Amino acid sequence: MPRPSSRRAGCCRSTQRPDALDGYLATRLKAASQSDALFISHQGTPLAYPTVITVFLQIIRSIGLRGAPGSRGPRIHDLRHTFAVRSLERCVHDSQAGARHITALSTYLGHAHVTDTYWHLQSTLELMAHMSTAGETLHRGVTA
Repeated sequence: MPRPSSRRAGCCRSTQRPDALDGYLATRLKAASQSDALFISHQGTPLAYPTVITVFLQIIRSIGLRGAPGSRGPRIHDLRHTFAVRSLERCVHDSQAGARHITALSTYLGHAHVTDTYWHLQSTLELMAHMSTAGETLHRGVTA
């Protein structure tokens, strides 16, 4: 995950962010680390994926969102998908911003090709409605 910057894009910008995240981002921007990872250990190295999964499972089990090992419940990948979808939903009002954002989002998510990110567009009625309207507009413009 790329290191955060102090610059925020219009449709990508969160209007509400918990104070804890603001505090972490301020600290992370000052951290002396060779890593571009957003979340780093006390040693300045990227967090190991198995460690992240273990801690995530411990947290969601402790708050009752998941039962014993092998039971169904939220997965860390669900957070990634929700982030992608919600950030794209913020761009539906501006197709140019949406096009720029999906390119940036693709890079941010580590997708090899922007087409690997398009499936997130099919996730909500709001995004599907926007895609449908954009497609109809394009079709009318091409045939007119």
